Amino acid sequence: MLCEIDIKEKLGVDFRRYVILGACNPTLAYKSLQEELDIGLLLPCNVIVYEADDKSKSVISAVDAKAMLSVVGYNPRLDEVAIEVNM
Repeated sequence: MLCEIDIKEKLGVDFRRYVILGACNPTLAYKSLQEELDIGLLLPCNVIVYEADDKSKSVISAVDAKAMLSVVGYNPRLDEVAIEVNM
């Protein structure tokens, strides 16, 4: 599943092209929730795409799922899921 927020379009503001993509794999989400209910705070995984200062280039950034696990506390059973998400 994918949701998209285009900042300029959504707010009608004068801003560089900037899109937030919320990506969720329901199967991996379910697997994660079975191990840690609070992981839902981090879903969906966000990816951002925006226009660089050099307008002929774009920047793409994504969350490192394994690093984000520290927000809800360490759970070694989630490491496998985080590695799969990062692929």
